[in-house]
Amino acid sequence: MPELPEVQTIVNTLRPRVVGRTIASVSLHRQDIVTPPETDLSRYLTGHAISGVERRGKRIVFELDNGHRFYIHLGMTGRLSVQPASEPLLRHTHLVLELGSSGELRFTDPRRFGGVWWLGDCADGDSDMGPEPLNLRPQQLLGRLRKTTRAIKNALLDQRVLAGLGNIYIDESLFDAGIHPLSRACELSPDQVRRLNRAIKSTLRRALRHRGSTLRDYRDADGEAGGFQKLHRVYDREGQPCRRCRTPIARIVLGGRSTHFCPKCQRFS
Repeated sequence: MPELPEVQTIVNTLRPRVVGRTIASVSLHRQDIVTPPETDLSRYLTGHAISGVERRGKRIVFELDNGHRFYIHLGMTGRLSVQPASEPLLRHTHLVLELGSSGELRFTDPRRFGGVWWLGDCADGDSDMGPEPLNLRPQQLLGRLRKTTRAIKNALLDQRVLAGLGNIYIDESLFDAGIHPLSRACELSPDQVRRLNRAIKSTLRRALRHRGSTLRDYRDADGEAGGFQKLHRVYDREGQPCRRCRTPIARIVLGGRSTHFCPKCQRFS
């Protein structure tokens, strides 16, 4: 699933392609990807210009010239790209926004875990999400973690705690901070939380510089892959030597998710 660095990279590559462009027509091939289900996207979008594209957590939020908004969540396998109208549609293309001479904005999602959410003029469309990790102060993070007894890995996966993090960057951040993924969130010391807050920010910024991680499906809006997967220190490296101490990287399953860590650099206590 695309996480903060991948979604931000998609937003960065989308903006120059779609902002200021008017949606000439809407082709929706699956109504069941739209929330609320009765939303008439064609009526709401056709004839309006896209005035902005932003990221909130893992959501790609579009603002129209009338102030109404909608967002697209990519789920596990979703992709957003701008293609010439003459380019054949890929399988599992569920939504096409025609942008005139600029081409078409296309949303494809083979596994259909993603979708389109219509917000309209709703001001609190992200009230179910935690703060952005790149803007978080250590004391704020400490306060949020003190409220849960879950393992730190599971706590950080909860988008109500922090918005935008997922499997890859949690594993990488916990390694950088020297924290075992099974450690209870509420029992982390203030020093550990400071290290974790710093590690999350530095990991995300490095990933952003490398345009995210491409393991299978992720591409930006121009169809380009990311490069950060080449720099992973623990994620998807089970059995390979730790880049710090040469101990084999271990893998466990937490909350149904693969979790990678170094048993020596991230001792469990």
